[in-house]
Amino acid sequence: MRRRDLIAFVGAVALARPARAQLGMRKLAVLLATSETAPTHQRGVALLRQTLQERGWKEGDNLHIDLRWSDGQPGLIAQYARELVALKPDVIVANGTPSVAALKPLTASIPIVAAPVTDPVGFGFVKSLAQPGGNITGFSFIDTQILGKWTALLKEAAPGLTRAGVLYNPKVNPWYANLLRDIAATPGRAALETIGIPVETVDALEAAVGKLGAVPGTALIIGPEAFVNSHAKEVLALAIPAKMPGISVYGEFVAQGGLMSYGPDLADIFRLAAEYVDRILKGASPGTLPVQEPTKFEFAVNRKAAAALGLTLSPTLLAGADEVVE
Repeated sequence: MRRRDLIAFVGAVALARPARAQLGMRKLAVLLATSETAPTHQRGVALLRQTLQERGWKEGDNLHIDLRWSDGQPGLIAQYARELVALKPDVIVANGTPSVAALKPLTASIPIVAAPVTDPVGFGFVKSLAQPGGNITGFSFIDTQILGKWTALLKEAAPGLTRAGVLYNPKVNPWYANLLRDIAATPGRAALETIGIPVETVDALEAAVGKLGAVPGTALIIGPEAFVNSHAKEVLALAIPAKMPGISVYGEFVAQGGLMSYGPDLADIFRLAAEYVDRILKGASPGTLPVQEPTKFEFAVNRKAAAALGLTLSPTLLAGADEVVE
């Protein structure tokens, strides 16, 4: 080979390397319904990345990840859903029911892994849990075990309770009417009246908590609700002085000073979501991957909050906790 031809050949090989590397690069989009400061979701995203790396997907090498944190704001959820679909990723991980709801009408071809979603069959996201049938699969978040547990734990911690306000933003979660109905219909639940409290702004949230706290025997329930969870500190600043106990599905509620939390292990759901992403990137169809219900649950209690609320928690309740904050 002549020297001039050899130089041309070597140059062509050098130019081709990045192109071939790009051909092997896969794209993952992640839409989160909550704030970037939420510790539980931070751990979940970290575990998602770790699990993908363990499965051979290394960021910057063969995987690119686009993350969007929406802070529980419906406008941002819709905006980020459009942005991520426009990027044409190979897979989207959608955290929370609002994220899945925003993505569903935008694409029927990009695989979506819900991590997690509430009532995926009831909202028409999938045909069935066993055979989703479309481009959406993933993990559900709420079942009757959780609904009954919330009211039972509140009554055990504070036997004098008679009602609980369920806080939610109807613009973010219009499906909450279904959740309220399911709580009321849960077999064997504690005798506790549950009242839906719709709030769309921080001012409305604070006003609602103040009004609830003025009635003795009232508690708070914070279910899968990104907007309310993002403002848990504001809620607790009013609830604790009003002697109003609360329970949340999110563990950070207890870390921030709330009384109790009970819900699925969210970080583990992100780990499982990474396994589904891996399978889809390797050729699996989302329509054939069953939607899985939660199997691991976490119960946390804050004894300092109990003392501030004037409650003495029973040894039985404390013994059943996975975590006790002193």
